[in-house]
Amino acid sequence: MKYKLAATVAALAVCLAPGAQAADVTMRISHQFPPAHHSAKNLEQFAADVKALSDGKVEVQTFAAAQLFKPNQHHAAVAGGKIESAIMLNFQWGSTIPEMSVTLIPYLMSRVELMKKFVGSDAAKLLDAKMEAKDVKNIAWLVDANDGIFTSAKHPLIKPDDFKNVKIRGLNKLFDAGLAAMGASPSPMPGSEVYQALQTGVIDAGFTGVQAANSRRFYEVQKFGVASSIILAYDNLVVNPEWWAKLSPETRKAIEEAVKKAEARAMPASDEIPAERITVLREKGMNVTVLTPEQEKVMADAMQPAVIKAFEAAGPDAVKLIEMLKKL
Repeated sequence: MKYKLAATVAALAVCLAPGAQAADVTMRISHQFPPAHHSAKNLEQFAADVKALSDGKVEVQTFAAAQLFKPNQHHAAVAGGKIESAIMLNFQWGSTIPEMSVTLIPYLMSRVELMKKFVGSDAAKLLDAKMEAKDVKNIAWLVDANDGIFTSAKHPLIKPDDFKNVKIRGLNKLFDAGLAAMGASPSPMPGSEVYQALQTGVIDAGFTGVQAANSRRFYEVQKFGVASSIILAYDNLVVNPEWWAKLSPETRKAIEEAVKKAEARAMPASDEIPAERITVLREKGMNVTVLTPEQEKVMADAMQPAVIKAFEAAGPDAVKLIEMLKKL
């Protein structure tokens, strides 16, 4: 509520300022990230870029921390025209578009080389078309994380046996099939709910991106962290197709150019987890282990078969999509 109030006050101040002129187009973006989250910061810069590229004719307003809509409400809100745009994590489509979870197959797509080839590829276009068939238009593939960290309070989750009988935050049915294959009990939930679930003991362990473990303060309620380049999570910037179609070519061009800048900012510099992300968690008291390539292979061998089996059975184009990715 405090973010919503601040946004309202700021907007009123602009309107009342001497000589202030309203923008020709307003683009409101709803998302679930707290303001300190790296994706939230990227969206703030996106807003500034759109304003500059449109000569002030387009105003992007961002609404953080699920203050307008919850993550599971974003699809309906954008498709129904309640808001112009929103961020949807690719795996949040769940059973609606199960192929969107292909990036959650452990250790399949987390290399930067593949990420760069994916944007604009036939595989990405296939998924874009599936989103448009659900009445939203995707205009950006923003890397949220190409790493992941399993956090826990009692012991580090380094090898498959460590997951037995652990109640853990899941992502969706597909990724959770890999957790279950190791003996864990996953409970899918959005990132905004994980801290409280860990704090109250609803779950024993968490899973998120390494940067998000810091911005969401997991170190306050979890002693151990085990990081690796396990998955690739995208933030998809979806817009209402009718709203988008009514924009002038110049306005669409300004937004598309700002999108390219945002995608470039989000692209990781290398396959390795940046040392500073690990350091900040350690400095805040978390005992963090970074898996070696050999340890990652053990995890991949334990998780991949179950996840791929579930993925290929979940969607009509799942097998086709994996073949497309193998050709990147």
